[in-house]
Amino acid sequence: MKDATIGGLDILASRPQGSELVADYLAGEPRVAELFVGAPADLDAYARKAREVAERLGAAQRRRIAGAIRATTPAATSKLQRILDGTGAVVTTGQQAGLFGGPLYTVYKILTAVRLARNLEVELGIPVAPLFWVAADDHDWAEANHVEVVDAANELRRAELADDGAAHPMSARRLAADVEAVREMFIGWLPTTEFQAPLAELLRSAYRPGRTVAAAFAELVHGLFSEFDLLVVDPAHPDFKRAAASVLRRELESSAEHTGLLEARAAELLERGYHAQVTIASDAANVLLDTEDGRDRLMREDGRWLLRRSKRRIEDAELHGMLEREPWRFSPNVLLRPVVESALLPTLAYVGGPAELSYFAQIGPLFKAHGIRPPVAHPRASVVLVEAKVRKVLDKYGLVAADFAKPLHELTTRVVRAEMPDPVVASLDALRTSIRKRWDRLADSAQPVDPTLRGWIEAQRNQALSQVESAEKKIASHLKKRSEITTQQLGKAAVNLYPGGSPQERTLNVLPYLARYGPRLLHAISAALPIEAGAAESAGHRTVQTEV
Repeated sequence: MKDATIGGLDILASRPQGSELVADYLAGEPRVAELFVGAPADLDAYARKAREVAERLGAAQRRRIAGAIRATTPAATSKLQRILDGTGAVVTTGQQAGLFGGPLYTVYKILTAVRLARNLEVELGIPVAPLFWVAADDHDWAEANHVEVVDAANELRRAELADDGAAHPMSARRLAADVEAVREMFIGWLPTTEFQAPLAELLRSAYRPGRTVAAAFAELVHGLFSEFDLLVVDPAHPDFKRAAASVLRRELESSAEHTGLLEARAAELLERGYHAQVTIASDAANVLLDTEDGRDRLMREDGRWLLRRSKRRIEDAELHGMLEREPWRFSPNVLLRPVVESALLPTLAYVGGPAELSYFAQIGPLFKAHGIRPPVAHPRASVVLVEAKVRKVLDKYGLVAADFAKPLHELTTRVVRAEMPDPVVASLDALRTSIRKRWDRLADSAQPVDPTLRGWIEAQRNQALSQVESAEKKIASHLKKRSEITTQQLGKAAVNLYPGGSPQERTLNVLPYLARYGPRLLHAISAALPIEAGAAESAGHRTVQTEV
């Protein structure tokens, strides 16, 4: 774990925790390593990918999607032009368009990509830019329509937009009138500091009735990262949709074959002791169609296409005609999206969370079927922000942030027990010792009478020990009632570190922290992140020849 501090705020950064598969991948275990194209720290893997994208994507192909990419700074614009000319590459990451920026881990994804791109540019000797993919095709409104923060009174607050029941992608879903009231309520929860007004202005500019959810999110990301050389791509842009149509057409034409490849890889994962990361539907394509009823999965039935939700049937010729005329209505699913991205962008690496990293173990065959080498899967950093008020609680009770992953009542009981008067602790320990010794002595004495008595006597002993445990809990509960300050302080820390029982980075939003500590917070977080590949900030580094 790498630590940093800014204005009394501790930044605790580390690798993310994930499944056994992800843990083994990051540890370089042989049984999983060959399912990926290279480990996150393997510079040669990035160099191999750089050569592949240089050979496969010429300037003409890259420029097809130029209109879909926006740069946050003049320096990023300059680098983008060099990349579009065929002399560079990108490190990508992405996220669905969460309300007001969504949870903290979206920021950590972007900053990890920024740092990794910087390192790879130095190590490989080519222009490398971080690129954020606004997941504008996603339609999970229940995930995107809310955000949570801790207000000045240390209460967990939730801002949420109403649901109209539609399942349209975020590129088509427009913000309703209620966004203004929700936005102003959210702004009212931000700390009142010199940094609050610019953030409020950015929110009011981005989140207005009539704008699409994706466009509002993209503007917010652009504004928050205006001091970073970041590229932002809109996969719902007409240029991008037209360029992606050929990949989607190939996927539709080879749907059954590709499903077989994915099923075989899923079986291989099971054989290696892992679970399949995404369930493969044998009768479904990895392509979705946006209809008047929303985004729908294309299924195969009796030689024709069928929309899963509406049950509408579509002939091959009709579907391909729609793709030719209206490519913006089609989008890849979670398995095909990385393939589409790598087909159109010169991607060296994808920065993802634990679940996303595990996808790459499953979709390697899909990349191969489309004639593309997968990018290197690099973990996004996991970060815990510990404010001074929370640090005081941790220090007072000898706790660390990870302790709050347990249910609060369990942690409170543990802390209260630690504060139990020494005479009580000594009496309980002595009672336990006495019970064990005396009952064990009785069991030994009764052995000559009947050996079967030992089991019954040991059961009685355990019941007596259980009574001691109950007495200890009873004393602790009375202590807890007397220790209201302890309970309140632990609750205050919990709502900041594990709000609602979930990790901070998966629940809370970055804007209150930016309002309190200012834009330099993002730079401080960036500097603290653990990056697997290269060390651009160090005095010495190894340059890998990429021949591009």
